[in-house]
Amino acid sequence: MRRTLLAAVLATVLATSAACSGDDSADTPSGPALPDGTTLLTESAAEMRKVTSATFDISTEGEIASLPLKSAQGGITSTGDATGSANLDQAGVPLELTFVIKDDTLYINGLTGGWQKLPLAAAAAVYDPSAILDPDRGVANVLSKATGTTEARESVDGVDAYRVKAKLDGAAVAALVPGVTADVDGTVWVGVDRKLAHRITFTPPGQTGTVTIAFADFDEPVAVEPPALNGP
Repeated sequence: MRRTLLAAVLATVLATSAACSGDDSADTPSGPALPDGTTLLTESAAEMRKVTSATFDISTEGEIASLPLKSAQGGITSTGDATGSANLDQAGVPLELTFVIKDDTLYINGLTGGWQKLPLAAAAAVYDPSAILDPDRGVANVLSKATGTTEARESVDGVDAYRVKAKLDGAAVAALVPGVTADVDGTVWVGVDRKLAHRITFTPPGQTGTVTIAFADFDEPVAVEPPALNGP
């Protein structure tokens, strides 16, 4: 009788322990819920409209036949002044250019061995860096028209960010990267502490290559001065 009672007590203890263990496992959080992706993109659009300057790096990987711009790096201000370099493919001919944009005037070095002065509109069909921080044509416009789903929280270029799988409006993207003719699927990394867009990647419709636009040095001063032109 004593052994039967002991066995019953042990069985009850074991069953209770197992139940408690199962409850603890069920209540253990897997981590904080990720914020809504579309909301993050909207917040990022608002934050990017506040940016006064930044450095940018546009790069491509793989074949993108519709895109003349292959890479570009430089600094840009919210007023449209910019300085940097770009690599283009014009009808199969690679071009390496240095550019300065100041007061709606484009200066290019690399076509003839010296600086040329051109109207800014001449760059629109190929690559117009002055659009990048423009609230109506630039990154903020792209983000404001995008929808998305947050996939993860991770580090990008040393910044704590949310990775958002996004649907990007083609017309808005085309203002940044000429050659895009339809909506594209992309990925946007939005900062956790400040909702800035630190990186955007996408594949243009009908292409296999990928375009990456990365930003850094937000609101750091960017010095842009017109170059000395050749000739008298």
